[in-house]
Amino acid sequence: MSRGGTFSDEVDATVDDILARVRTEGDAALLDLTETYDGVRPDPVKAPASALEGAADALDADLRGALEEAAANIRRFHEKQVRESWFTEDGDGVVLGQRVVPMERAGLYVPGGTAFYPSSLLMNAIPAQVAGVDEIHLVSPPQADGRPHPLVLATAALLGLEHIYALGGAQAVGALAYGTESVPAVDTVVGPGNAYVAAAKKKVFGRVGIDSVAGPSEIGVLADATADPEFVAADLLSQAEHDERASAILLTPHRPLAEAVQTHVEQMVPGLPRADVIERSLADYGACIVTDTMDAAIDLMNELAVEHLELHTDDPWRTMTRIRHAGAIFLGEHSSEPVGDYFAGPNHVLPTGGTARHASALGVDDFVRTQSVLSYSQKRLNKTGPQIATIAEAEDLQAHAEAIRTRLDRGTDDGPGSKKP
Repeated sequence: MSRGGTFSDEVDATVDDILARVRTEGDAALLDLTETYDGVRPDPVKAPASALEGAADALDADLRGALEEAAANIRRFHEKQVRESWFTEDGDGVVLGQRVVPMERAGLYVPGGTAFYPSSLLMNAIPAQVAGVDEIHLVSPPQADGRPHPLVLATAALLGLEHIYALGGAQAVGALAYGTESVPAVDTVVGPGNAYVAAAKKKVFGRVGIDSVAGPSEIGVLADATADPEFVAADLLSQAEHDERASAILLTPHRPLAEAVQTHVEQMVPGLPRADVIERSLADYGACIVTDTMDAAIDLMNELAVEHLELHTDDPWRTMTRIRHAGAIFLGEHSSEPVGDYFAGPNHVLPTGGTARHASALGVDDFVRTQSVLSYSQKRLNKTGPQIATIAEAEDLQAHAEAIRTRLDRGTDDGPGSKKP
């Protein structure tokens, strides 16, 4: 619970300098900074269509099939989130309503340095497409050939994305936020990244929207005596391998389970390729905690407000009714966290660091705006105008009151401006 969302002074200062350069120097800064941090000057910055097509053609057939099926699941899930505009007649010729309008441009940050996660591209791009965003602009660090990772290009091609830029780090976030000669300014920036990317997103928030300032991944498991300790151990390790600062925590009132999970973890870690990362993660942010009761375990898990919460109990649906704070909830022993990470359909971009107390998973709503609509009539204004003016005067805003009074008693003919189209 002590993990914070702040950045070191060195990260803050470096990001401030990078953003200032991108804002004032445009493409020249992007090329210099990319050469400094990635060791290559991409030419051109935007990946050509032929590169996307070539990467898609070279994609392993099994991987391509898996990505296409995952994309279909993700799209189907997010299509259920779409909200419709609505209007209602309120009498006296008054119409009130709300328009749901997609953003014009969205920017996606996709990591692509030492590793690339095509699932993250699917999870960020598909909700934007479902929302109806006009343009999706994707940035990802260049490889030695000056282009983004082949899996970035291939996955982007599968989704029909066209605007892909060989840019990474804080400079890529700055390009999306401010715009340069090669990269248009967008309306929102989403996607995971390192501390420099997260700090940059935090600093440009307000000029553009952002999804969140994401921290290290985390998993919490609530389990009782019915849980399979091998399953629990495997799922804890699935998150611990993400990052040395990832968190993996078991809460249970059943001590034999906690001891069995501990044993399985010790047996499984040495055989995993990222054992060194896992060991550091578990040493600093991992725990098997035994509580006196399940009620106490649930209360503590609600305090943690974890990103991923697995319920390994005899009645997980009933246990879920007690959960108030979690990014995503996985019910039962077959709902392993990687099912959600890759394939089932719900978004895996989730609130971390306790922010599940106020934040939600990435979704279609992150790529739309709602606009209030009202069409008042002379008849209604004659009725309610004096009350409106009274409130305005109470706030000492006389011009507000006069804007209403000047319209009163002008008859009841609403005129064409009040008619619905």
